[in-house]
Formats: sequence, structure tokens, C-alpha cells
Amino acid sequence: MLEKTDLLTGAKRVLEVAPWRSLSRCLQKERNIDFVGVDIKQAGPHVTTIGDIVDLPFANGSFDVIICIHVLEHIPNDAKAISELYRILRPGGWALISVPLLLDQPTREDPSITDPMERERLFGEPSHVRYYGTDMIDRLRTAGFEVELDLAAGIPAEKRELFALRNDENVFYCVKSPKRLDQET
Repeated sequence: MLEKTDLLTGAKRVLEVAPWRSLSRCLQKERNIDFVGVDIKQAGPHVTTIGDIVDLPFANGSFDVIICIHVLEHIPNDAKAISELYRILRPGGWALISVPLLLDQPTREDPSITDPMERERLFGEPSHVRYYGTDMIDRLRTAGFEVELDLAAGIPAEKRELFALRNDENVFYCVKSPKRLDQET
């Protein structure tokens, strides 16, 4: 799956949501990449823009590549966040999205659970609002993405290192289809 990416060839505008220091540092060094790091509250060398994932401050089709690693499980309105990622991705662009994932059951979520200890017990961490499951692909497709799931264990080590992925990571490779002439904006 990741071998399909063209990240290091040609000019790319890349958005990383809630940038990971190690990954953003690598991306910022690449001459072909115009890197943008967005976070809701924290500015710094890897965060170039303050913004909320459910209302991103970018125009439609602004990015060639989006990287969103371990963010959506923190977002109460993940459908809106996924829709925003789709909106700002250019037609033909791609996104790497990773979330904690249970491969044997549907997404587990309950917005009434606000106690951090109960969230940790049910969703894996006190700040998580859900634990994704077998319906994650459908959630991404609902926004319009074409989706493939790959397990990081099958990704070559150098690619895992480049994208800061753990061996047990599940990665959704999401593509926004090139716009057809008969589609609206």
C-alpha cells in the first residue's frame, strides 16, 4: 500500500494533523515538500497553523497529502473531522490515517462517558472518546474516500520509520478520486 505513495517525488503540499516531532522534522527537511502542521492549541516548530480538525482553516483541495496519525479517536465529531480531511485534499491526493483499531468488533463509543478512568478502560486512554472497529472503512468511505487497510507489519521498515509507524499499526490509505467533469465542487 505505502509503495503507492509518491511522497518523495515531485512537489507536494503535505498536511500533518497534530504533528509528531520525528515525522514532521523529516518531512520539513525534504526539498519537494511544502509542510504544514496543524494543531488545535499548540504552536511551535512543527505546528505552523492553529486549527480545529472539525473546521480546518484551509481552502478546498489545498493539500496533495494528509497524514493523520492517532487523532480521530480524540475527536467527538469524527464524521465532521473526516469530512474536513476529504474537503481539503485535492482530487487525486491521498491521506494516511491511523487510529487504534479492533479488528473483531464494530467501533465502541459512548459520548455520555466522560470519566477519564472509564474512558481508559473502554477506549484505551483517558482522552479517547472511542475505540474504532470493523466499521472504520465505512466511516472513511462515507466521506468520499477510496480506502485500503494495511497492517504496518507488512510495510518495509524504512517506510514505517519514515511515517513513524509502529509494527502493530493499522494504516488506512485513503484516496480522493480525481474529479470528473460532471461532479460539482
